[in-house]
Amino acid sequence: MSTGVMLLVLFAALLHASWNAVVKSSPDKFLDIVFVTSSAAAFCLVSLPFLPLPAASSWPYIAVSGVIHIFYFVLIGAAYRSGDMSHAYPLMRGAPPLLVALASGPVIGERLTMGEWSGILLICAGILGLLLVTPAGGSTARTSRFALMNALTVAAYTLVDGTGVRMSGHPASYTMWMFALTAPPILVWAVARRGEAARRHLRARWHLMLIGGACTLAAYALVLWAMTRAPIAMVAALRESAILFGTAISVFFLKERSGYGRSIAAVVILSGVVTLKLT
Repeated sequence: MSTGVMLLVLFAALLHASWNAVVKSSPDKFLDIVFVTSSAAAFCLVSLPFLPLPAASSWPYIAVSGVIHIFYFVLIGAAYRSGDMSHAYPLMRGAPPLLVALASGPVIGERLTMGEWSGILLICAGILGLLLVTPAGGSTARTSRFALMNALTVAAYTLVDGTGVRMSGHPASYTMWMFALTAPPILVWAVARRGEAARRHLRARWHLMLIGGACTLAAYALVLWAMTRAPIAMVAALRESAILFGTAISVFFLKERSGYGRSIAAVVILSGVVTLKLT
């Protein structure tokens, strides 16, 4: 993986952690997720007239990805409602790179070298190791279930989108169509279900929703572009270095509890990042 691609994926990781922190700071996580996604879709609708259509062969992947992402957004909101971000986030993000690496050979024919496997395993071990040094706080077994279910959705949409974007011929267009098709169903459902509460929430937090929408759109567009330049499993693992940014945000800005062992986990994750760069 080139240095330029790696730096862009790390920047995407920071953007990803930032929009997750916006959601965690909200009194209503589900509505935040709905409006963040809808804001991203609004940016897409403005931009799509100026972009070419993705190749026809990529449209089934866009459709499947949209369905998976709906489950993803619902599950992430449920996990954050039921427990601390610092507990749910490592579970949701630590397992997917390993799942993607295991599936990428038989599913998409990408074989990893021993060095690449080493980097991916170090990143996953560091992320999951955060659970051993992070107080559970208000988290419950229910939090863990939601987070692990979300890990499966992350692995699934990563493989689907990594394959689809390579067929699309235009990563930006692929990303924007995916968001544009994902947001309307979840927005209509949320407004119908929550009514006036949804309108009050939007009035109070519209500026944060725009920031979150821009972050999630830019983050995923960068990641998908990177998957056209490097193995999907490597990009997926590097993207999850977002946990370093996410835990820092949760401790310093959201005031969640933390233990000293975090620094050890951070060193393990960084070792994985360096290993991927050197392979």
